Amino acid sequence: MTLSPKARFANLAATVALVLLIFLCLAWELWLAPLRPGGSFLSLKALPLLIPLFGLLHGRRYTHQWTSLLILAYFAEGVVRATTDHGASALLAIIEISLSIVVFAGCIEFARRTANRSA
Repeated sequence: MTLSPKARFANLAATVALVLLIFLCLAWELWLAPLRPGGSFLSLKALPLLIPLFGLLHGRRYTHQWTSLLILAYFAEGVVRATTDHGASALLAIIEISLSIVVFAGCIEFARRTANRSA
């Protein structure tokens, strides 16, 4: 199946934003603004983001569909931490919100563009 340029762009946007979100989660909890000095186990929140990575890299529609649901947890965490944390952590939460929106929109758009419209 040949992908349209818009579907390719949606896949690229979702994949790049997901990779950036993985790095943000790790950097946030290990170096930039950890809950405890020296890092925290909250950095493990990046692990679930690795599960859909290869499916997105290979342009699998089903992976895009369920990733759009998974990413909502990161959006919710970003909203909570943006409104309750202060300083660098609040700014990082806003970046997390932005990246999760890009992943969500890219996944939804890719799934929409690659839908079987023959029915």
